[in-house]
Amino acid sequence: MELGIELVPKERKQLISSLMQFYLYDFTRYLELDVGQDGAYPPYPGLEAYWSSGQNKNAYVFTVDGHMAGFALVDRLQRSPEGQYYMTEFFVMQKYRRSGVGTWAAHRLFDMYPGDWKVSQIRANTPARNFWHRVISSYTNGAFQERFNPKQGNPSQYFSTLNVNGIK
Repeated sequence: MELGIELVPKERKQLISSLMQFYLYDFTRYLELDVGQDGAYPPYPGLEAYWSSGQNKNAYVFTVDGHMAGFALVDRLQRSPEGQYYMTEFFVMQKYRRSGVGTWAAHRLFDMYPGDWKVSQIRANTPARNFWHRVISSYTNGAFQERFNPKQGNPSQYFSTLNVNGIK
């Protein structure tokens, strides 16, 4: 299995919009989302900023043997006590789940952006919470903290990629 990850240029931004439809479909288990009269979910709010905000927002796709397998949206946080990087969205298509693709992609992104990270989930999304606990724990050897948003109750994991796997 050949795995790949690439930054999505503005000319290919429709790729993320298309994959986002599958992501939003998955979220109908946890959020009240409905398709419009055109049969599509509404556009993801703020997606355009991933191609217009300079280096602060980056969209990536992952591939398996040249086939689209998922995407990630990574934000560089500016002067935030929450950390330096935020895994804003992360999606692996059903076909590639439980195959190691998500773990590989997350670890690769953590390697690409050394520093302090925040990863959040919707509280009811137990599969995502379990995935991130496993992925972050394996990456950091268990050195992460979990805190819950006081208003919504959603969990976030906080950790540093510095001094992990020899990164200084």
